[in-house]
Formats: sequence, structure tokens, C-alpha cells
Amino acid sequence: MAKENNTYDQAIQRIEQIVAELEQSEALSMEAYQTKVTEVKQLLTFCQQQLTDWEKKMDVVINPSQD
Repeated sequence: MAKENNTYDQAIQRIEQIVAELEQSEALSMEAYQTKVTEVKQLLTFCQQQLTDWEKKMDVVINPSQD
């Protein structure tokens, strides 16, 4: 899932899906595990940036005179 095509909600859903896969998998290769963890890290970074952007936009709305 390319992160530039994600919405915040899609990214969260994908993270939840990966976590469920990791919890259910008993015999995951180290390479597969690393791939999934790397994807989660990228998605979390994307989500954090989305939240930071949203917070900045809300600050402008809430405090318009403090530009």
C-alpha cells in the first residue's frame, strides 16, 4: 500500500490488519516479519504527519489572529 495514496483511516486499517496477521502467525520468516514491521513504521510516520498537519490547521481555525 503506497503511503501517498492512503488516507489516515486507510493507514490505520492497514496497521490493524498487519498486527492481526502478526498475532495469528506462528511461523513467519524473519524477512516477512521485517517487511511487515517496515510497512507499519512507514504507515505510522504517515499517520503522525497527517495528525501534525491537522493540528496546524486546527490551530489556524481556533486561533486565527496568531498566524
